[in-house]
Amino acid sequence: MTAPSTYGLSTQARNLQWLLTDLVEEVPGVNSVAVVSSDGLLLLSSDPGAAEAQSGNAGGAGNGRSKGPRGASADLATIVSGLGSLTTGAAALMDCGSVKQTMVAMEHGSVFVMAISDGSLLGVHATPDCDMGVVAYHMALFVGRAGHVLTPEVRSELRQSMEKTP
Repeated sequence: MTAPSTYGLSTQARNLQWLLTDLVEEVPGVNSVAVVSSDGLLLLSSDPGAAEAQSGNAGGAGNGRSKGPRGASADLATIVSGLGSLTTGAAALMDCGSVKQTMVAMEHGSVFVMAISDGSLLGVHATPDCDMGVVAYHMALFVGRAGHVLTPEVRSELRQSMEKTP
């Protein structure tokens, strides 16, 4: 995994990056993770294909297609934001309260989206054979630890650091 530089970041922002890195490296089957703000902006990402994308080996995770400016993280952030919006609208139409978690199982992978207390979303792209319970458990741990730290100041700092990431 290639993590953005934590140089110059506050302790809270560095801790969030560490938690995200730990989630990707310690949970079997997790391909990538993104934290997206309530307005759809990418705040944190684990971009495992960043090194390949920057060195000119387009395709990254073996999908044979060119990656965006931040590799798979830009795609995952878009998907997480869209799923979050769709499920929030569905919950409102059905008068079911707030959405806590969304999971999409596909033939070749899974996407999990979990709400963070400030309206941000945690998204995980995982392999099709991952243990969904383990992934959801570790996502809940991340959300529990990150929810109180994602203040407006930290969100702004994380956005700025993502804009500086090549």
